[in-house]
Order: sequence, then structure tokens, then C-alpha cells
Amino acid sequence: MAANLETLKSSLRIDGDDDDELLKGYLSAATSYIKQAIGDDNSVPGFYEMEGVNNLFETAAYALAGSYWYYRTSITSNAVNPVDLVVDSIIGQLRGLYNQKQDEVDDNGD
Repeated sequence: MAANLETLKSSLRIDGDDDDELLKGYLSAATSYIKQAIGDDNSVPGFYEMEGVNNLFETAAYALAGSYWYYRTSITSNAVNPVDLVVDSIIGQLRGLYNQKQDEVDDNGD
């Protein structure tokens, strides 16, 4: 199951559909950000669909998209909000799993 708009809206407690396009963009950006931080499907095919990875990935995507939603102003008089610590922690876990699986793929290819 991939991250989807309905689950994001539910997690943010959004009932209407006025901001669906904006939320889709946030979810897409979050998904892209996380995959770029970890690695793509080319080096480790099917990584993001693996059991134990899929749920972590979706949680990070929803958390980051939610952060984009809550902190959607581009110019503020306050300090810039860093990437959510939850997302950062999950990305670290997924990087470790990705590197482990990439090593397995590389060992099987030799």
C-alpha cells in the first residue's frame, strides 16, 4: 500500500476537498524527498514494498507531508522549522535497511 491522500487527510483531520491538490503535492514532495534521502528503487528493486519498510516509509511520508501542511508559509518572522525529528529518525532507519539490502543485491550479483 502506498501513501495516499485519504489517509493523509484523515491524519490531519481534514474533511473537505478544497485543498486536495495542495495535499497531493505535499504528499508527492514528501515521498520524493524521503526516497532521495534513502535511495531509489533501481539499486534495490522492490525495497519500498518490503515488509517492515513499507509502514516506516508511509509513516515518514505522512509525517513530512503533515509538516508541509502545518508550516506552509515560505516567509516567516520566526525561526525556520527543521525536518520533523520523527521523519529524520525514520529516514535513518530506512537508510540502514536500504544499505543492508543493497549489499545483499551486490553480493548476489558478483
